[in-house]
Amino acid sequence: MPASYRKSKLFRRSRVFWGSFSRWRPRLVFWCGALAIGVISVGFAELADLAQNAFTGIISAGKWTYLLPLVLSPFGFMLSAYLAATLFPNSQGSGIPQAIAARHLRDEEDRTRLLSLRIAFGKILLTVLGLFCGASIGREGPTVQVGASIMLAVARFGGMAQARGLILAGSAAGIAAAFNTPLAGIVFAIEEMGRTYESRANGLVLTAVILSGLAALGLAGSYNYFGEASAAPADLRDWGLVLVCGIGGGALGAGFSGFALHFGQRIRRWAHPQPLKRMLALAGICGLAVAVIGIASGGATFGTGYVQAKGAVEGQALPLLFFVEKLAASFLSMMSGIPGGIFAPSLAVGAGFGSTVGSLLGTSIALAAILGMAGYFSGVVQAPMTAFVIILEMTGDHQAVIPIMAVSMIGYVTSRVLSREPLYHGLSRVFIAAAIRARRAVEKEEAAG
Repeated sequence: MPASYRKSKLFRRSRVFWGSFSRWRPRLVFWCGALAIGVISVGFAELADLAQNAFTGIISAGKWTYLLPLVLSPFGFMLSAYLAATLFPNSQGSGIPQAIAARHLRDEEDRTRLLSLRIAFGKILLTVLGLFCGASIGREGPTVQVGASIMLAVARFGGMAQARGLILAGSAAGIAAAFNTPLAGIVFAIEEMGRTYESRANGLVLTAVILSGLAALGLAGSYNYFGEASAAPADLRDWGLVLVCGIGGGALGAGFSGFALHFGQRIRRWAHPQPLKRMLALAGICGLAVAVIGIASGGATFGTGYVQAKGAVEGQALPLLFFVEKLAASFLSMMSGIPGGIFAPSLAVGAGFGSTVGSLLGTSIALAAILGMAGYFSGVVQAPMTAFVIILEMTGDHQAVIPIMAVSMIGYVTSRVLSREPLYHGLSRVFIAAAIRARRAVEKEEAAG
């Protein structure tokens, strides 16, 4: 066989191999990205727990240490707000509005301002810092921005053109891994992030959720976020909870989201002349107020509220005004502008509201807490399917499927009547408008130059 023929045959084989690899490279990069979201989500959860436990340990170490939040919280809030504004811009708040805004932006540079590996790192760091300082925030919303940032980086590295679909997939994977709720991740992507079902993205979302979930499962094991619950309506009073928790929870959620959008707009106008100086002052004031509320509540309103919500789901009645205190602490933490989510605190507020209703009506505390979570959470995010699925997966309470569905829908309808604009989508418009202004400024400079 001539040497030239052997060389040409070898060349053809190498072209087939590299051609095949180039077709598989985007898939491999995407799979690695999805696995990375699961691993990072578990690590994020561990760091968040360590930070919250460290804060609890500090304030309960001695006779007067319960007063330390009066110094630690304002200083920590100001430090977090400063780092977010200077080193990690667009890392403020939950992170879900940034992911939604990035899906609406078409320019890659505009998306990168909202979703990047740098922002993902800052989001994790500053959320952990907030929890170490007693902020009433959660890590689940930030995990959405982290997951979306990883997937957008994957799109660039793997040469994938489906940026909008990958942001959706990364967001879903983040929710799924953060709560260990794969179905909720998919529903969240469809209902809250996309608001419309995109058939081209469904495979990406499903694959990302599966792989990130497997990674989280391998590291953290199989678990329900709030353990196992088996509460079910037993009499007419229990069924009365459906209406009370649905209407009451939806109204509270509408109040939270409506006031957040209203005061957020007023704060941006107030801070405009000196944004850094004034936002730092606001963060310090909010931190001090959160500390005062936390001390008055005996430390119950600090952090995510997971312990209190889990206790209520297990049937332990919470103080009657816990939900009011937790709602106030969560609202102030959000208004301060520090990075941190509202998922976990919202579930704690809902569980507290349900516990109070259950105590006053003399019904099952566990059932009332679960229904309170469904009603309030649905009212805040105005996404009833997500609320129903995420609470069902977190509690494993399959005996109360119909009541949870009903409360979620009633809470959603009540919230829509009182507050027409969904919270996350209202907040996302702020980032879209800022991106448009930045783009126009650049174009104006280029035209002048």
